[in-house]
Amino acid sequence: MLYVILAAVGLLAMLVARFSGRLRSMPMSPPLLGLALGVVIGPAVLDLARVPAGEELAVMRTATRLLLAVALMAIALRYPLRAARQRAWKVVLLVAVVMPAMGAAVGGLAVRLLGVPVAVAAAVGGALSPTDPVLASSAVAGQPAEASIPARLREMLSLEAGANDGLALPLVVVATAMVTGSSPARGLGAALVQVLVGLAIGLAVGTVAGALMHKSPQDRDMERSALVLYTALLAFAVLGFVGAVHGDALVGVFAAGLVYNYLATGGDRRAEAEIDEGMNHFLVLPVFVLFGMVLPWEAWARLGWSGLAFAVAALVFRRLPWVMLVKRLLRLRWHEAVWLGWYGPIGVAAIFYLTHLPELGVTDPIVWEAGTLVVVASTLAHGITSGVGPGLFQRANEYAVAEEGS
Repeated sequence: MLYVILAAVGLLAMLVARFSGRLRSMPMSPPLLGLALGVVIGPAVLDLARVPAGEELAVMRTATRLLLAVALMAIALRYPLRAARQRAWKVVLLVAVVMPAMGAAVGGLAVRLLGVPVAVAAAVGGALSPTDPVLASSAVAGQPAEASIPARLREMLSLEAGANDGLALPLVVVATAMVTGSSPARGLGAALVQVLVGLAIGLAVGTVAGALMHKSPQDRDMERSALVLYTALLAFAVLGFVGAVHGDALVGVFAAGLVYNYLATGGDRRAEAEIDEGMNHFLVLPVFVLFGMVLPWEAWARLGWSGLAFAVAALVFRRLPWVMLVKRLLRLRWHEAVWLGWYGPIGVAAIFYLTHLPELGVTDPIVWEAGTLVVVASTLAHGITSGVGPGLFQRANEYAVAEEGS
């Protein structure tokens, strides 16, 4: 199995690298290509490789955790820290108001369309609430997006995706408490402690890493080859430190990256950001290949049309209506709100929480079955529209400017 996966992922990565510029403007994305390859080589089609039975969730949990660490570090380094300060209020609004509303909307759809209990629906909604930093990168990175989408929108979406991955944990833990019959208030308190622990460790480790690097680039103690991987190693170190004490590691990695961004010099930060972006761009391939191999096709068939309706409804009603409701507070024009409301993809972060829920006591298989169906739908929809989105946004922007000037 391993050699087949290595060969397939290696070949796909070579093709993605060779045509990376062209892919940015095409209706496809690396995650979508990886997903398709996983389906083809997996048991659903050619059956060339399988994840060992019973280990699917453990494999996906480990793979997504590592990828999220790199993706969150890349976001933390993507923009100067002043951009984060300028967008802070809007990001807080998206995380504190829109994200819980997204979880509630998905949960309500699960109750209505799938007929699951409210507690189980809340678990599905919590797992699918975070905006995915990996899929979101397809909408904000690359020449077409940077030329057509205003920087403030790209920064807002990226920073929201970085912040809400770890901050979705309280929603997931509260939903878990509802399923297991324990106290939601106690679960919320425990989740907030995990967030604070992750934040504290991330800030501390990021500060130490930044202080160590403050003079090292001018010293002979550190070679350039080591410098470019420094922040990726920082991400994995924080992941280990926070995980060892059962804190919120995703919050920790993002916090460490922001602190390091503040302490590092501009040239060093840009070089390291490019390395992290590159790792993020290619590490996503094996994760989605594995995901394509473990998709529950038979369970989806049992869900029937109600499952398909749930996936489509989740894409339409999970995020867009809530962003439109707060567009004045976000100071967005109509087409800007539509763009931000649509490009809030569901991906790696959702897979991570879906695999984490059984560890917390949520064992109903409908959670994984319905959740993965929505993730696949989002990968398809956002992968296809990421290439054409910048052009559509530019035309909408030109029309809006013309209307305002008339």
